[in-house]
Amino acid sequence: MDFSPLLTASPVIQIHAYCAMLALLIGALQLFRKKGDPLHRAVGRTWVGLMAVVALSSFFIWTIRLWWLFSPIHLISIFTLVMLWRGVTFARKHDIDHHKRTMQYTYMLALVVTGLLTFLPGRIMYRFAFGPEGATPAKLAIFGGVVLVALVVAFVVMRWRRTPPGEAFVSAH
Repeated sequence: MDFSPLLTASPVIQIHAYCAMLALLIGALQLFRKKGDPLHRAVGRTWVGLMAVVALSSFFIWTIRLWWLFSPIHLISIFTLVMLWRGVTFARKHDIDHHKRTMQYTYMLALVVTGLLTFLPGRIMYRFAFGPEGATPAKLAIFGGVVLVALVVAFVVMRWRRTPPGEAFVSAH
């Protein structure tokens, strides 16, 4: 890991990256903890605020330009802002099923999928993760292993949370 690409990046990129990393961690905790209590609402408000900063700050990052100052990544930012608004609206209407699904999709698409795209060669997070020598086979194996473990843990925890009390975890529906 080499922190210098991130530490020497423009302030808007630093704000964007640090808020995204914090939202990734807080969002993961939020997805796996008890729902509906005051802490859930407070953490949720914080997460929505962080995600709004991430999405809005992206409009001032122009390293990839396909249409004037913008790229397809900026479409993801618009999607994120719309999904945040929808998720909050569903929560305020007490439509918990839609709120839950909207926030889970937003987390997966706006943070996990786009976060993985930041590790493409030439991007700051690629240099941050793999250092100046780039992605060696050993580093790629470690990175892939971490991603795989995170996905397996997420799947197991989400499957476990959906299993009704008294029913076996491995049962097929």
